[in-house]
Amino acid sequence: MDVEILSRIQFAFTIAFHYIYPTFSIGLGLFLVIVQLFWLKTRKPLYHNMARYWTRVFGLTFAIGVASGIVMEFEFGTNWATYSRFVGDVFGSPLAIEGLYAFFLESGFLAILLFGWDKVGPYTHFFATLMVCLGSHFSAVWIVVANSWMQTPTGFHLAQKFKVTEDGVRHPLSANLEQGTFTVQEFKLPDDYILQQADIDSVRAVITDFWAMVFNPSSLDRLTHVTLGCWLAGSFLVISISAFYLLRKRHTEFAKASLKIALVYATIASLLQLWSADSTARGVADNQPVKLAAIEGLVETQTMAPLGIGGLVTWKKDDEGNIIGLNNYTIGMKGMLSLLVSGDFLDPMEGMKTEVKGLEELPSDEFIRERYGEHLTDEEVMKIRPEYWPEVPVVFQTYHIMIMCGMALIGITLLGCAFWKFGYLFSTEKKITRLFLWVLVISVFIPQLANQAGWFTAEMGRQPWVVYEILKTSEGLSKAVKANQVLGSLIGFFLIYSLLFFVFLYTLHNKIKHGPKDDESLNVLPDKWRKLADALPGRATGDK
Repeated sequence: MDVEILSRIQFAFTIAFHYIYPTFSIGLGLFLVIVQLFWLKTRKPLYHNMARYWTRVFGLTFAIGVASGIVMEFEFGTNWATYSRFVGDVFGSPLAIEGLYAFFLESGFLAILLFGWDKVGPYTHFFATLMVCLGSHFSAVWIVVANSWMQTPTGFHLAQKFKVTEDGVRHPLSANLEQGTFTVQEFKLPDDYILQQADIDSVRAVITDFWAMVFNPSSLDRLTHVTLGCWLAGSFLVISISAFYLLRKRHTEFAKASLKIALVYATIASLLQLWSADSTARGVADNQPVKLAAIEGLVETQTMAPLGIGGLVTWKKDDEGNIIGLNNYTIGMKGMLSLLVSGDFLDPMEGMKTEVKGLEELPSDEFIRERYGEHLTDEEVMKIRPEYWPEVPVVFQTYHIMIMCGMALIGITLLGCAFWKFGYLFSTEKKITRLFLWVLVISVFIPQLANQAGWFTAEMGRQPWVVYEILKTSEGLSKAVKANQVLGSLIGFFLIYSLLFFVFLYTLHNKIKHGPKDDESLNVLPDKWRKLADALPGRATGDK
């Protein structure tokens, strides 16, 4: 394998592993805020015990997330130095804000959250919990903003550096001029300038409007989608562990209370995710039509375009091995893709008449001729077009895996609410309840699978671009890195991350095995804080 493929595999592996843990910590952060609100409202020791136990789990996910995330910062410089130089002015801003503000907000209050139970008052501790929760969410905001800019870049212009001699003549940076006879100056390029291979070392993206970069066309949709995915990951971790305790008849009151809160939390998040998915997909249709056609395996431009439910998509190749189209073995709902793209649900028949472009016309003839020359014939354009398609057979499957997981989560949460309403959720003597609780135990994997599949869909669906329709992935590589070096570091990362994953599972298993400490209650507060605790609502009634 060449450097590009190995570098992409390495970055995909490291980010996929890392992405397990921030989703847990962001979701658990909000859960902790909810539980502590219940504690402050009722001052029942049960909620205090819950908050302390789930804080320990949060601390574990946060620690592994930090350890696994540091590597990616260095990969930008080692494997993707050309990309980093090209987008440094743009990409550096949200990453710097994330590190300076969001991460420090989260980590700054983390010590109080983890170790301040007996050191500070309940309101101070709740404030620390709230700040940790906000910090984790702010981290997601700036990371998603940076990534969304790569998907839908706005608020910038291209600028090129030249060697300028005293007579004002511009020369390429590669020009061999005598030292002292020139100065290096940067000039803005025309808005419609198309980046050429020869320009890579001298051209970079420069911010012209910071807020246009932040609120690029896909950032709000993608931020909502990612955040809801994190909420689902955190809530289903709580659901899974709580269901396990119920099956084992351990810490039953703790498990019931945790399951109730997490089930409501997960139900709201899963239903909101359905709305978010629709909005995000329509954004993709507007801004990245090639990606939409790829995830649906749509070859022909058509009205009444079908919405793929499942199946298989493979490449269609000619005798020379060149890609010329797709073999589509899928099941679809006729007209539904056109309807969803239109968003015209009040007049569905009219919405189904919306035309959806297929890969046979994407990217457009004009796009290709702008890059390869107006002299191209239609046959030559058709031959070049597949070079701008992502790995359609893969993104079709990852997208539909995400959709299936999302629908499964909605079904599980609604079924859980029905079990709860009709008195079956905690009746562990009933066979159907025990079966459903086992479903809840293993359901912790579904949000993670959905998050991973969605991330792969977003990133692979953007290919061959690292900055959409501006900079290709192959052009962003470091020139000094060799394939054997990337392979060696990939093997090293695999071994280290395997060890980290084992540590995570071992530690989490021990926490689940030991469970919450039932003697953790308001009575553990030192005397100087007990009066403040006594003043909380419900204390005077003796409500335990």
